[in-house]
Amino acid sequence: MRGRRVMSAACGAALLQAIVWLAAEASSAEFRVSDAERVRIEAALPARARVAPAAPRRLLIFDLNVGYPGHPSIGHANTAFTLMGARTGAFATEISRDPAVFAPESLRRFDAVFFNNTVGNCFEDPALRESLVEFVYRGGGLLGVHGTTVAFTKWPGAIEDWPEFGIMLGGRGARHRASDERVTVTLDSPEHPLNLCFGGRPFEYASEFFRVDGPYSRHRVRVLFSIDTARTDLAAGGALPERADGDYALAWVRGYGRGRVCYCTIAHSPADFMHPTMLEFYLGAAQYVLGDLAAPATPSAKLSPAVLAQEKLGWRVAAGAPDPSRESFFESIDRAAALGAGYVCGASAQKVGGEVEGALDARLSADARRAIRLKLDAAGVRLLAYRLDPLPAAPDSVRAAFAFARAMGVETIIADEASGAREFVHGLCGEYDLVLAARERGGGAPPWAPGGALEAFRARGGRRAGICDALGRWVRGGDGAAEALEAAGAHVKVFELRGGASDARGNGEEAERLFGRMARAGVRPIFIVLAESAPPADAAETIRRLNELSVKSAR
Repeated sequence: MRGRRVMSAACGAALLQAIVWLAAEASSAEFRVSDAERVRIEAALPARARVAPAAPRRLLIFDLNVGYPGHPSIGHANTAFTLMGARTGAFATEISRDPAVFAPESLRRFDAVFFNNTVGNCFEDPALRESLVEFVYRGGGLLGVHGTTVAFTKWPGAIEDWPEFGIMLGGRGARHRASDERVTVTLDSPEHPLNLCFGGRPFEYASEFFRVDGPYSRHRVRVLFSIDTARTDLAAGGALPERADGDYALAWVRGYGRGRVCYCTIAHSPADFMHPTMLEFYLGAAQYVLGDLAAPATPSAKLSPAVLAQEKLGWRVAAGAPDPSRESFFESIDRAAALGAGYVCGASAQKVGGEVEGALDARLSADARRAIRLKLDAAGVRLLAYRLDPLPAAPDSVRAAFAFARAMGVETIIADEASGAREFVHGLCGEYDLVLAARERGGGAPPWAPGGALEAFRARGGRRAGICDALGRWVRGGDGAAEALEAAGAHVKVFELRGGASDARGNGEEAERLFGRMARAGVRPIFIVLAESAPPADAAETIRRLNELSVKSAR
């Protein structure tokens, strides 16, 4: 047994050396890593993955610079990520400078893209740009470091050439001071999974720190750590403050559609990739964008006791139109934002609105879809659920609807379940990684009754399909409803509430009891408030009550 362990260790060491050589060959001469530096990188690598990957993961590293010679740390980052993925088993890497790697059929091979200090206009082909943003929006990952904030700008001068990339990343700009500026770093979210490596305490660090500008905003991103302006001499060297608000974020995460985005400016120096704590941070960042490390991305400015409770419980609150034919999707977005809901439910029967002609469906052009993405981003709202009214009869139309929903970042389809097409529709849920919530029309036996819909979904197995029902029925359903939630709550996908109704209010004790049991059972539905056109105060009161119940249930 001991001999086999020694042989395994020797084989592992040989494999690691081969990976080191391949990583070195992948970097051109100006980004070479010396043998001594390689030893330091290896010594600083994390020993194990933060979480076990759910599937073999592939990370594309793109390090092209245009109009700029490139940061000296690029080769060190390539080497560190390649070795880190191999040692921990968290991911495999592929390094490229060829823009053709962003063609749709190529990107499908990867789970996330790492833009490694990519300064300048990396590529201008509109089709490749659309392919990249669609890759992220439908659920891929994007990691950027340091110079990525001026990727897709005309260099020198950082003249904007692709605004949506800056929006997707979360910030633009490259103003900085000395390359060894020393600052005190404060953890804005000490308990965030990506920040656990820092031990919950502020720390001093020396590097070149970019001060970013718009579209950076705490209304858009979840700041992980930033410069502690109270403990850092910002007047050092006589330089003027770069931001009037004194908000110097150094790292953040954000969602873009279903995509996971992370940025960190600490990547200027080769030493940044020989620092054990920073490599531990970057391992977490990589596993986050790859889809294995779960981490919240609600923007910092939107955090409240209710939102933090909902993050803990896995509950999400959306607003939607009770009659999609009477309200455009853009109006639904504005309503969700006004109500403070972070999510919106759209419908195939809705007109998009604004300057976009047509309904919210698969026939929309690339320009129309871009307009929707930008509208959602500007409002700080995400399209979470999509109602098919009705479910199309033709299989090709159903497939197109599911493909459209996934491309727009949707997680859940709400539709009447057509028994004749059940297997086909459930197959599409697996193919497009979507959840089906079948609408309960009411009038019959409640879904938790023997022989009801909940029992039927439980008997079929799987976790991709369940019901969409009125919350009020469950609040009034007493112990029978609560026990069904505890036993088969994974198949309760969506609760609908009408603004102004008593669904979330009603008998306070009944609602609190149901929500408490739902929380203890780990049931994670989407709550959709169907906000009537008037009066808006009713919908606001319903969301206020949902927030109150969330805080109580999370205790």
